[in-house]
Amino acid sequence: MTESEKKTIIVVGNGMVGHRFVEKVIEFDKRKQYRVVTFCEEPRAAYDRVGLTSFFAHRDAEKLMIGRLDCYKQNGVELHIGDRANKIDRKQRVVTSDQGVEIQYDTVVLATGSYPFVPPVEGIQKRGVFVYRTIEDLEKIIAYGKQATRCAVIGGGLLGLEAAKAAYDLGLETHVIEFAPRLMPRQIDDAGSKILVGKIEQLGVRVHLNKATKEVTGGVNVERMVFADGKSLPIDMIIVSAGIRPRDELARQCGIEVGQRGGVVVNDHLQTSDPEIYAVGEVALHGGMIYGLVAPGYVMAETIARNLTGGDERFTGTDSQPN
Repeated sequence: MTESEKKTIIVVGNGMVGHRFVEKVIEFDKRKQYRVVTFCEEPRAAYDRVGLTSFFAHRDAEKLMIGRLDCYKQNGVELHIGDRANKIDRKQRVVTSDQGVEIQYDTVVLATGSYPFVPPVEGIQKRGVFVYRTIEDLEKIIAYGKQATRCAVIGGGLLGLEAAKAAYDLGLETHVIEFAPRLMPRQIDDAGSKILVGKIEQLGVRVHLNKATKEVTGGVNVERMVFADGKSLPIDMIIVSAGIRPRDELARQCGIEVGQRGGVVVNDHLQTSDPEIYAVGEVALHGGMIYGLVAPGYVMAETIARNLTGGDERFTGTDSQPN
């Protein structure tokens, strides 16, 4: 098949799930019928976000990389690094980017992922408040941690506990603030939480359950957290790990159906309300659920790749805990 005869798949997002989709298309497209283009908003290709905490130990982004540029090049994948796709013209079937790249498509796969949810707490915008999502976020946390002594992590889920370990490893007095009555409320019961709290506090990290943050006080910088129960905690650094929200703004902009609470609505083939546009991973709303784990995203990616290359598979959910 000549280059001019190939159909174009544009993958918006080059995170772990977007990368897995590209890998699977390369693997399954035996007839070489597709040209694959992917837009990567971050300044580097796909990396292991699950292993992000290890960055604090080695400080080497290369060790987390999974998207190898030479592999993309060998397989004819067109990768636009540091360039966000900002518009889908469904009528003309064109995707446009921040840098003015315009590419016509036959199929679009939205793999835009999610962004960290920051609770609308008064003062949360102060200097010294960070989210825990990208390598750049971690670099900022490491730099600011050099001048801090006490760090609070808002969120006692799995990622929040990883963030707490990172803060502790930076030599900071570390506190975990959780709104629910137990840690990891989606994964474990009260008994499991008590055991976990005990082990974490043995390490020297303080755990505060049933704590709703009412206000963050201080001048320009964070100085104290005030809770709904009237108590407060002196602090000079905060890491927010309070859940995710799907990055569905591109879908909204082009009129694709999204859920009432966000997320791009997809069917069992992972098609959106526009059958030529698919959604995968943390941006996809399937059966009323958004899966905040990488494993279901990988299953979705493979399902779409197989179907675009002649299969007829369906994604029917997984046993993994949704976000």
